[in-house]
Amino acid sequence: MHVPDGFLDAPTSMATGALAAGTVALALRGSHRELDERTAPLAGLTAAFVFAVQMMNFPVGAGTSGHLIGGALTAVLVGPWTAVLCMTVVLLVQAVLFADGGLTALGTNVTLMGLVAVGVGYGVFRLLTAVLPRTRTGVLTAAGVGAFLSVPASALAFVGLFAVGGVADVPLGTVAATMGGIHLLIGLGEAAISVAVLGAVLAVRPDLVRGAAALRRPADLARRSAPAGAGAR
Repeated sequence: MHVPDGFLDAPTSMATGALAAGTVALALRGSHRELDERTAPLAGLTAAFVFAVQMMNFPVGAGTSGHLIGGALTAVLVGPWTAVLCMTVVLLVQAVLFADGGLTALGTNVTLMGLVAVGVGYGVFRLLTAVLPRTRTGVLTAAGVGAFLSVPASALAFVGLFAVGGVADVPLGTVAATMGGIHLLIGLGEAAISVAVLGAVLAVRPDLVRGAAALRRPADLARRSAPAGAGAR
């Protein structure tokens, strides 16, 4: 998903840079409502986890591989505004230290993975949690669907940007078909990883999952294996 330098022309790259900067500015304000002394360390750990997992690819067929984006997962864990900041930090470090995506494409990558992936993933999650049972299974289902859809949404957003300012000599139809097909498969991996991580956190510390804060009771989300009679007095 990382867009390298030179795939989009200068005006398009500048436009996505301005959009990304504006989004980050809003996220800096919005994150004040999401972070406190308890959740701030989790945001740092989440960013570090996403950074590490993005460095590992999984095969999706025909010699193609993909990696976790992590936008939906991060948003469910720490909130959407904080997720934008986490994704921006991850992408900035990758661009500066590993040339992954490139500095001139940083605004584009923040737009795709920090704005579109987070916005679509968390938006779908919120819509589904409003109609699904308020249980651990409901949270994981909503998160999995949101994570899955966030990947092709980001891919299609890139196709739109390429249609406006793409400089590579590749037909737009080919770009759309390739990006759409591959990222549907990558979305399956995204969903599987997101559900596995959230399931592990919900099993031990459901109070740390911001996306589950409005649900009925933390006890409904965690898997508890207390010995028989432990609740008797």
